[in-house]
Amino acid sequence: MRAGIFGVGHVHSESYAGNLRNSPGVEFVGASDSDPAMLAGWAARHDAAGYSSDEELIAEGVDFGIVCSPTNAHLPTVERMAAAGVHVLCEKPLATNVADARRIVEVCEQAGVKLMTAFPMRFSPSLTSGADWIEQGRIGDVLAITGTNRGHLPTDYAPWFADKELAGGGAVMDHTVHLADIIRWWLGIEPEEVFAETNHVLHPQVDVETGGLVTLGFSDGVFATIDCSWSRPHNFPTWGGLEIEVVGTEGVFTIDAFAQRFDLWSQGGTSWVDWGSDTNQLMIDHFAGAVRGEHDLFVTGEDGLRATEIALAAYRSAEAGQPVAI
Repeated sequence: MRAGIFGVGHVHSESYAGNLRNSPGVEFVGASDSDPAMLAGWAARHDAAGYSSDEELIAEGVDFGIVCSPTNAHLPTVERMAAAGVHVLCEKPLATNVADARRIVEVCEQAGVKLMTAFPMRFSPSLTSGADWIEQGRIGDVLAITGTNRGHLPTDYAPWFADKELAGGGAVMDHTVHLADIIRWWLGIEPEEVFAETNHVLHPQVDVETGGLVTLGFSDGVFATIDCSWSRPHNFPTWGGLEIEVVGTEGVFTIDAFAQRFDLWSQGGTSWVDWGSDTNQLMIDHFAGAVRGEHDLFVTGEDGLRATEIALAAYRSAEAGQPVAI
């Protein structure tokens, strides 16, 4: 089975090349991008073939691809892939607006190709354990959830992350969707209401929000908060992290999804070296297996659509200064 990367504008494309090469039964073909300089640098770093258009990569004969273009380019990329019968693993958020996100889901359904949103944290063993604990009632009934997905300003890799037209927003768009998806997965229901506050205190040189706190309200009275800020300094040991705490009627549990690491001290400073599960690898292996017909998808395009709706509702709330319905 042959696979490629469609666009290298997203920072996760840097790890996906190695993940595809390490995925059993998968041949990594190369990557496409319309930016010659970015593509050339990426191809050289990964000793990979580069293609100047999606059509050129498709012509090489790929069974599935990972969409890593800027968010506003996801829809046209997916349309080209689906028309050629190429199965789609699409980076998050799915799109910059609900209409495009819904269209991505529809295009893949109509073409009969599989669509999965790149939510690798669904494959984290610690988060899977959390889902099991909730289902088993180990902490009683869930009352509240609080999560943090903080990172550093991602414009060091690509400026488009802080371009509202290309990315759909700033830190809220970038970091709400992972936790929104986890919370939906764990609770098994959709939030009804969103309230958000955003600010621009950090990194004033960019034109989008760099800090945000999003609160989700559910019909059964459960509420959840998401800290989705770009609050990590550039010299932080890693890009960021994801932590989540669940409060129940009979107990509490807390998960640091990136706790499996060593602290490395060197002349160049401090860094974290991961020794635990590679959730990107688990995600890609799962998608490849689904394309081969070995199992159903654990994460779908519909999941990506719902998480995108939550992030966009947060912007409406922040602008209105009050809760909004989804």
